[in-house]
This record gives sequence, structure tokens and C-alpha cells, in this order.
Amino acid sequence: MLRSVSGMRGFTIHATDGDMGSVDEFLFDDEQWTMRYLVANTGGWLTGRLVLVSPIAFRSVDWDRETFDVALTRQQEEEYSRYYGYPYYWDGLGLWGAGMYPRMAYLSAVNSTYGDGETATARPPTGDPHLRSAREVTGYAIQARDGDLGHVEDFIVDDEIWVLRYMVVDTRNWWPGKHVLVSPRWIESVSWTQSSVVVDLLRETIKEGPEYDPSTLLNRAYETRLYQGLQHGPYWEETAARDTPRGTGTLEDKTPGTGV
Repeated sequence: MLRSVSGMRGFTIHATDGDMGSVDEFLFDDEQWTMRYLVANTGGWLTGRLVLVSPIAFRSVDWDRETFDVALTRQQEEEYSRYYGYPYYWDGLGLWGAGMYPRMAYLSAVNSTYGDGETATARPPTGDPHLRSAREVTGYAIQARDGDLGHVEDFIVDDEIWVLRYMVVDTRNWWPGKHVLVSPRWIESVSWTQSSVVVDLLRETIKEGPEYDPSTLLNRAYETRLYQGLQHGPYWEETAARDTPRGTGTLEDKTPGTGV
């Protein structure tokens, strides 16, 4: 299902031995447009420290209770990569290294043990220049091919594979009181230094498409109208084509900018 990123801030993070803290922020990579970490504010038990939790560690999300259940203890979270031997998402061909889904990467790590039963030790992480804060990118100017479109107000994420499907754009600069969705797949260029994004669309084309209501959950019917109006092939058809076994006569494809 598709979820608002801003709507998940403040969710409780529940470890196997108690509450770890609350969601403060999300970090995504600007090549795959995939959510790589949630930033947890640990509150009192770590004196307000911020720690990173990968979707690889997610066991489930209780949307009614607004809680992320993670396969970590509070103390072990600080060193979860080294302790559990979780794979790094860049080690492999899938969005999550060993596969297309975070849970697949987790199960692969659990099953990949040495003869003595110890999990493989992960390499020390290094800085990733492609990691971006969702809060930092909120407010970026969005430009169509023929002029200003608006600014980024929020993001919509797929809660199964944690790919950013859309940017929520407030069009108040030229179409007051409206919101539209723009997929990262339609981005022509990004200037991180100038905080601006150019999309390969015309303003009138976007205006003729369906308006987005931030108070409602997205569904496939709305997405279908959106893609039909913009005359772009939907990501779910391209994903299905990619997943079709070779030799069936269907060309494999990949969604530009996301790898899915």
C-alpha cells in the first residue's frame, strides 16, 4: 500500500525488549529513490540520541497503533549491522542487495551462517553521498518544462518494498489550493545545490490529470487515471514485465530511476 512519509513521523518503534523511541525522519537514496533508513529518536533510554533503523529490520508495521515492530533489541540496535550480519543494500542486484524486498534480505542474512553458527560480520559502513533526508528535500522547487509547478510537500512510499513512488507537489504558485503527484520516474534533472527538480512534463498536462487529496489513501484506480492522463506506462506493468521469466516472449524492463 502507498503511505505518506510525513504521516509516519512520530510512529513508535518497538524493539523485541521494549519501545526504542519514535520515528523522527526518513533517509532515502537519490539513485534508487528507495527509503534506506528511518531515524529513531531514542528518547530517555539513550539520552535523546538518534539512531538509524533499516527496513531490513522491520518485522511488521501496525498502522492502527502507529508502531514499527523491529527485529532488534534496544541495546543491540546501535550495532545491528555488526551484531546481526545484516547485508548492505548495495551488495547485490536487487533493491535490497539480496532481493527486491527488505524481508528477503533479512532472511538471507539469517540463513547465511558459518559452521560455528556465528553470523557473517558486516563491513564497517562508510558515508553515502546519495543519502538524502526527506525533510531536507521537502520544500524543493518543482519545475515543469514550461514553468514553475510548485514545491515538494511530502512523499508517498510503497510500504512493501519501501520505494518512493511519488512526490506530493503543492501547486500554490500557479494553481492555488491544489496538490498533484509527480513520480521520480518523470524527473529530468535535480540540482541538489539549488534545491530544485525539473520534471519532463507540461503544466497543462498535469492540470488535466487527477488532483491529489492528501487526506485520502491512494488506490490503484487513482494511479491508473494519473498515468493515463500523463500518457506514461505505469510502474506495476513494467515490474510485471521485468518479473516475467525469460523465454516467454515478453521483454524485461526496469523503471528508470528506481530499479523497479
